[in-house]
Amino acid sequence: MDWGQIISVYSRLVLGAAAAFLAIMLWAKKRDAPWLLIAIGTITAYAEVIYSVMELSGFGVVPLVAVLLPALRMIFFTAAFLIMVVRRKT
Repeated sequence: MDWGQIISVYSRLVLGAAAAFLAIMLWAKKRDAPWLLIAIGTITAYAEVIYSVMELSGFGVVPLVAVLLPALRMIFFTAAFLIMVVRRKT
C-alpha cells in the first residue's frame, strides 16, 4: 500500500469509530425509531469499513457480505427518513 491508501484507511477507521461510538451514545439516549435506524445504519457503515480493511489485509472474503453491508446501510437510512417524512405529514 502507498501512503495515500494508508492515510485513507486510517482516517476511515478513526472517523468511523468516532461515528459508531457517537451512534451508540445516541442510541442510549434516544428511543425514537428514526434515530435508532440512523444509529444502526452508522454502525453498519463502520462494519463495512472494517470489512474493507480486512479485505485489503488479505483475510477471507465473503462475497455476500460485500454486497449485503452497503445495502443494509442504505435500507436503515431509507427506513429512518421514510418514518420521519411520514411523521411530518400527519
